[in-house]
Amino acid sequence: MTGTIVDLGPQARVVARLAEGVTDEQLSAVTPCGDYAVGNLLGHLVGLSVAFRDAGRKAFGPTTDTAPDVAVPDVGPGWREALPAALDELAEAWGNPDAWAGMTRAGGVDLPGAVAGAVAADELVVHGWDLARATGRPYMPDPAALQAAYGFLRAAADDPSRRGSIFDPVVAVPEDAPLLDQMVGLSGRDPKWKP
Repeated sequence: MTGTIVDLGPQARVVARLAEGVTDEQLSAVTPCGDYAVGNLLGHLVGLSVAFRDAGRKAFGPTTDTAPDVAVPDVGPGWREALPAALDELAEAWGNPDAWAGMTRAGGVDLPGAVAGAVAADELVVHGWDLARATGRPYMPDPAALQAAYGFLRAAADDPSRRGSIFDPVVAVPEDAPLLDQMVGLSGRDPKWKP
């Protein structure tokens, strides 16, 4: 698990650029993310960006108290403006060292700020990969966010109580595979996934 403050701005911008390239025709395309089509994944990204923005600000309420699996998300008509704005606000919130200190709440769970920051990095890196794969785009995550996501998922893989509840089973990946492939496997996805 990372105890280091990570600048989430570069990874937020990677995700925003990927989303900007999504065509309306791609919104119904399948993704590596369970039952989510691209439109559902984009809706999830909007929601998690707002939730983690508020978790970073420690502004508790419905956005931080609601579990992410309550309903299948979808994009609204203004998602092309809402997503980049929410991603910018998430990065700004976690740019404050106070976000990483003390306790916060996300998805209805109270957790240390440093853990929540690592979860935010994980969400952005993993779902960036999902979006890139679903839309056939190249993907180069921010190295610091990738390392934080890997650290978080490695710790989760070593804790059997966390598998099966919020994570799919680990997909075996060769030990000499690139860090991105290892992280993808730890997230329960097959790095070779194609639509």
